[in-house]
Amino acid sequence: HQTYVKKYNKALDHLRTALAGGDHSSVVKLQSQIKFNGGGHVNHAIFWKNLAPVHEGGGKPPHDPLSSAIDAHFGSLEELMKKMNAEGAAVQGSGWVWFGLDKELKRLVVETTANQDPLVTKGSHLVPLIGIDVWEHAY
Repeated sequence: HQTYVKKYNKALDHLRTALAGGDHSSVVKLQSQIKFNGGGHVNHAIFWKNLAPVHEGGGKPPHDPLSSAIDAHFGSLEELMKKMNAEGAAVQGSGWVWFGLDKELKRLVVETTANQDPLVTKGSHLVPLIGIDVWEHAY
């Protein structure tokens, strides 16, 4: 995770220099580094926050109102888990599977993103609740 942060900060430093110097070509080239490394930082920050030990409430099924919303949108926690497993397994190459809230539709959703793209790249109306790294190194 620290590598993403270092490379993100380095890319931002280069971006500031390129902007100050009017180097538009470099500004454009830096966008992919910023997205990849910034996304890697954001995604992993969410991932680590989601991992809670049992004594801090982790490892237990969710309680109302979240459990009620899961039942309403997916049928059950088990069905949500099946959907997330299937969606994650279908990611070709590297990426993430997300359990999130669609603020526009006011419903829970399962989405995937490629590489280190954060969920927000699919729309600012999507709020990540749980992110699972499905890169081959993650399992």
